[in-house]
Amino acid sequence: MRGEFVDQGAMFSYLLPEQRIPADHPLRSIRALVREVFSGLNLSFRKLYSADGRPSIPPEQLLSALLIQALYGIRSERQLMEQVNYNLLFRWFVGLSPDAPVWHPTSFTTNRERLQQGDVLQRFMTALLAHPKVRPLLSDEHFSVDGTLIEAWASQKSFKPKDGSDRGDGSDFHGQTRKNDTHASSTDPDARLYRKAAGREAKLSYMGHALMENRHGLAVAGEVTQATGTAERTASERMVKAKARRDGERITVGEDKAYDAQDHVAALRKLNATPHVAQNACETKTGKRRRSAIDRRTTRHSGYAKSQSRRAMIECIFGWGKQHGTMRKAKLRGLANVASTFMLNLIAYNLVRIPKLLAA
Repeated sequence: MRGEFVDQGAMFSYLLPEQRIPADHPLRSIRALVREVFSGLNLSFRKLYSADGRPSIPPEQLLSALLIQALYGIRSERQLMEQVNYNLLFRWFVGLSPDAPVWHPTSFTTNRERLQQGDVLQRFMTALLAHPKVRPLLSDEHFSVDGTLIEAWASQKSFKPKDGSDRGDGSDFHGQTRKNDTHASSTDPDARLYRKAAGREAKLSYMGHALMENRHGLAVAGEVTQATGTAERTASERMVKAKARRDGERITVGEDKAYDAQDHVAALRKLNATPHVAQNACETKTGKRRRSAIDRRTTRHSGYAKSQSRRAMIECIFGWGKQHGTMRKAKLRGLANVASTFMLNLIAYNLVRIPKLLAA
């Protein structure tokens, strides 16, 4: 028989969020791992806050909410607060009771910027990789580096001459020569006009760089720079230098053709790293044959082919961040804000991968 509809919106409901979340839900293992990492960051959190004044948003809950934003690709912090308000799963992950009020978006943004200035996301990444269960999954010898473009939250209309000669709204720029030396975005001055390849359109962008360990494809470092022709190689050298082994043993670094430059290869070797860079020997526009900086001394070893094979896994990090996370287009302006969003996506990717690796 047909059930009778009874509107129970006005009745009390006594329930525990823990009882509503399925036992096999993927967020359960992620939440447990995140809570263990938080316990090791308690001292770092304490240093960021004064002992006086009104209580702020707990940093554990704030970071948990930011992870939800990256894991589910929520486009803005205002929408994040809206979904945390009515989504019981999100409330459970963040640690809010069903009847607890949700924070105002402006207050959430202010507290997020405080953690951002304290470099908390980088500390969270370091603590996550140093976790006793995670450390055995990582390789300390073989790495890969790559970069990706992150579209800035700025339109082409905002890219105007620095001298103020363009008095219009910026919509009519056809036939003009626009360069980063003479033009800048009025809404996001840190963004740079960059073309990914010949024949592609130029966009206001940032460039995100990731360092991946080759054993299981986990991100171990990342940074965001302005989009320039040398940004990838410069960022690679900084990240590799931080991962160079102290015992004098060499590490390997797999990279694509964009990194095949004499000065970059020499810099990696000075850092006690073997550059497993894809060879870029081709004919230039002038008809001359370009020589690769990598020769048979490197390519004859079997490890070179293995590094090139494993290097493709880094595209999974960028692919996940752009399809499921918030990496495709920045929703915040400024280099520091975009860098924190990028790091948040790297952390979220690792949190998705690590429970699966531990279970296997």
